[in-house]
Amino acid sequence: MTEDGTGGSGPGERVWSLPALLVLAGAGVVLLTATVAFLGALFLQNAPANTVSQRYQGQLDGLVYPEFEQNWKLFAPDPLQQNISVDARVRTATGTGPWIGLTAQDIAAIRGNPAPSHVDQNLLRRAWDFYDSTHSSADESSTGPRGPLAEEYLKRIALQRIGRAAGGAPVTAIQFRAGSTQIVPPPWSAGGTGWSAQPVYRQLPWWPVGDADYRGLR
Repeated sequence: MTEDGTGGSGPGERVWSLPALLVLAGAGVVLLTATVAFLGALFLQNAPANTVSQRYQGQLDGLVYPEFEQNWKLFAPDPLQQNISVDARVRTATGTGPWIGLTAQDIAAIRGNPAPSHVDQNLLRRAWDFYDSTHSSADESSTGPRGPLAEEYLKRIALQRIGRAAGGAPVTAIQFRAGSTQIVPPPWSAGGTGWSAQPVYRQLPWWPVGDADYRGLR
């Protein structure tokens, strides 16, 4: 209150002008609309096929892949039945380096961590799933237009961890392998026989590495 009994703003109180309030309100509406649209697109991507998702399939795929891809169905979850471990090794002018356990690095970062990073839990795993869904396991040839994107995505994830050099020499090529180990069902399960706990490896060809592959990497 002022001395004459009328209301007023204190010396430390911010007073927003009408244009500022309009800008803030407009920004809030834009952010809210973008959030609702994004969540709606994710819902349609994971929901059973319907008229809307079929009509805008291209736009939905462009938004979701590869960063927000999911491996489950909204109304029919399909749990993983294999443990996948991804390894990589690099080649330099001095020779070929040893296999580096990329998945093992993620597991080491997760274990004992009460709040594990989403990156450690899902980035590499989803990158491999993306590659596997866009390439033939027989000859590693691309089966769709997103194949080159999957290769680049997987390669850049590994190069960000390995760096530009190995043993003091620049990296010139990289190779991946994935070990698949079946998750043995419990003895009382109907499918409890005929399973093997031995890993099966899938080895990819060598991919060349250049300066463009490190663009934007820290």
